[in-house]
Amino acid sequence: MLAEKNASFNLSRRSFLTKGSIASLGLLVSGSAIAKGLFLPDKPNSKFADVQVGTITYSYRSMPHDIHQLLQFIVDSGVSAIELMGEAPEKYAGIPDDKTKIAEWRATAPMNKFKEIRKMFEKAGVSIYAFKPNALNPNNTDAEIEYALEAAKALGANSVTVELPKDAAHSQRLGTLAAKHKVYVGYHAHTQATDTAWDTALSQSPYNSMNLDCGHYIAAGENNTAETLLALIQAKHDRITSMHLKDRKTKENGGDNLPWGEGDTPIPAILNLLKEKKYKIPVSIELEYKIPEGSDAVKEVKKCVLFAKQALGA
Repeated sequence: MLAEKNASFNLSRRSFLTKGSIASLGLLVSGSAIAKGLFLPDKPNSKFADVQVGTITYSYRSMPHDIHQLLQFIVDSGVSAIELMGEAPEKYAGIPDDKTKIAEWRATAPMNKFKEIRKMFEKAGVSIYAFKPNALNPNNTDAEIEYALEAAKALGANSVTVELPKDAAHSQRLGTLAAKHKVYVGYHAHTQATDTAWDTALSQSPYNSMNLDCGHYIAAGENNTAETLLALIQAKHDRITSMHLKDRKTKENGGDNLPWGEGDTPIPAILNLLKEKKYKIPVSIELEYKIPEGSDAVKEVKKCVLFAKQALGA
């Protein structure tokens, strides 16, 4: 039985990769097809069994890119929804190279370039559900934070994401500004994650939410288990605006990032919980394991998409 399942998996994987390669070739033949707005009839679709599987564009950090190249990576990965990191879109929008001028630029930056990005991405079949610019920290001005929230709306995102602050005063500040602009702030935690780590932020504003990193939660070990993770998702599902998926070992097993299916993160169980409960929470593939020799980030994200699709029985 196991051999049959493995054979089926390998066959599906080969078929998937072959189709992906053909689609990628068709796009590349036309030159900068993304920039020209020329697309094949088949757009990416990574929504399986009504569960939106996406990626954070941090996954492509090993492949230098501008906004057009980034979109090509996403399409070639078969991904139809993303959490967008701030660097590429801000460069497209004209952020100055001089760091001393960035705050001033953000305070007055028009939203037209972000709207162009949304249109460009949607034409390619890619939606943006979250935006993560480096503009939401304690040292950023209120004007910068409000710029980030408005940019998120212009991109079509319903949330921005940022690391969970140590200072509750900052999550209060962010939550207050988020309520003003009607955009959620999804707080991301690493191995400091516990079942109660977000409670203060969530109590401060209805627009404070969770960007739950399931891999980091598992790697924290101790009281964090696969069972408690699934229970946390059920308990807080209405306050989770997006999740990160990566496969990590528990702290007791070394905490390593590994290819999907080799770690301790219960990825199939997480995906099927979202499917069964009909939770409308997008999940972001976050590629953090070592990319094998001869591969690249696009190929590895594509493998994760296939893993999710098969886990959901789609």
